[in-house]
Amino acid sequence: MNERIGDKNDKIYVVGIGEDGFLGLTEYAQNIIRSADVIVGEPHCLDLVRNVEFTKPVDKLTVSGALDEIVQRIKENSHKRIVVLALGDPLFYGTARYLWEKLGKERFEIIPHVSMMQMAFARVKENWEDAFLANLSTTSLEDIFNQIRSAEKVGLFTSEELPPNIIAQKLLDVGLDYFTAYVCENLGAPNERVTCGELQDIASHTYSPLNILILIRKPDVPDRPLSLWGKRLFGNPDDAFLQAKPKRGLLTPAEIRSIALAELDVGLASVVWDVGAGSGAVAIEAAQIARDGRVYAIEMDPEDVRLIEENAKRFGVRNLVTILGRAPEAWADLPAPDCVFIGGSGRQVAELCELAYERLKERGRLVATMGSLENVVDVHQRLRRLSRVVNVLMINLARGFYQFDRVRFQALNPTFLVSTVKIKETRA
Repeated sequence: MNERIGDKNDKIYVVGIGEDGFLGLTEYAQNIIRSADVIVGEPHCLDLVRNVEFTKPVDKLTVSGALDEIVQRIKENSHKRIVVLALGDPLFYGTARYLWEKLGKERFEIIPHVSMMQMAFARVKENWEDAFLANLSTTSLEDIFNQIRSAEKVGLFTSEELPPNIIAQKLLDVGLDYFTAYVCENLGAPNERVTCGELQDIASHTYSPLNILILIRKPDVPDRPLSLWGKRLFGNPDDAFLQAKPKRGLLTPAEIRSIALAELDVGLASVVWDVGAGSGAVAIEAAQIARDGRVYAIEMDPEDVRLIEENAKRFGVRNLVTILGRAPEAWADLPAPDCVFIGGSGRQVAELCELAYERLKERGRLVATMGSLENVVDVHQRLRRLSRVVNVLMINLARGFYQFDRVRFQALNPTFLVSTVKIKETRA
């Protein structure tokens, strides 16, 4: 018969506890704590069980919060019934994972409480399955500006060095002023308080050390670009470009953009068309390369045209011309291009490629990106009838990001890139 986890004498229990203390725990968790030989925890956690009637004498061992100190306390008290107290969900904080990596997973039983982060999102009445979460005790705020910049919702475990008012000011300093902020203090305790306000308001007050900061993006606010310090000729980060909502994230990603510009073979004096320019990322970087040439950004959405012009100003490019209209009519009066980039997922992409190819100069290059197999097949077939030089790439990318102290990878949607060169056929 299999032995139930927790029956061995050397079993280590990690119990999550909230600000509502011992009475807020399940009966099972209460019995585990009452029967402990040793309880290990930070001073605040131990204070939450100060009035508990234990079934036998118990040693309460205070730790500073350093996880290696908890490991040492456990080793010093092996073969005793040990309970480690942690606020909220011990797995969510990472306490339990660190301990079992050091001491062996089979020795532990985890009894979670509602996490402080879960409780905070409940208090502000927002779901959190799609939120970006970070612990500023283990992560630098500067390292996660990019993730905050593009997130709809953010949950931050603050720290003594980075309380809400300091975080709010740092966000304002880098232009991240488009969030409504909630400071959730002492969750579950009698003196619980939730403060809602603009980041400017949050920056002007101080708060209890036990708090969580929630950021909710305001509706219909475009992304703000990072400072152009360190601006690249091409391959700039996606968040260097102002993007429209709700289409944020639909611009050509930096890695795809770099490959596309290489395939376009943009020269110093090239004439470039960017068809379906969106926020203008490809057009702007092409303009930086073709500084003696001319780039035409063709876009049918007036709001996107405005964003292209604003992004062009931010990058200081003067050789970019925006064309408001729908292709192919919009390019009727434009000079013949050396390079044409066509981005998008519409069904008309194959037809646009064929029509743009006809306008290309001799030895000009055309590059199209798309996300569907149907478009790849259609574009490839049409261009193969026109040119003997047609290349197809399928590009799969995953970007690393920090989730607490671990690197995780988030995959971008696969992108197909079809490119061709216009070479006049000669007959023998």
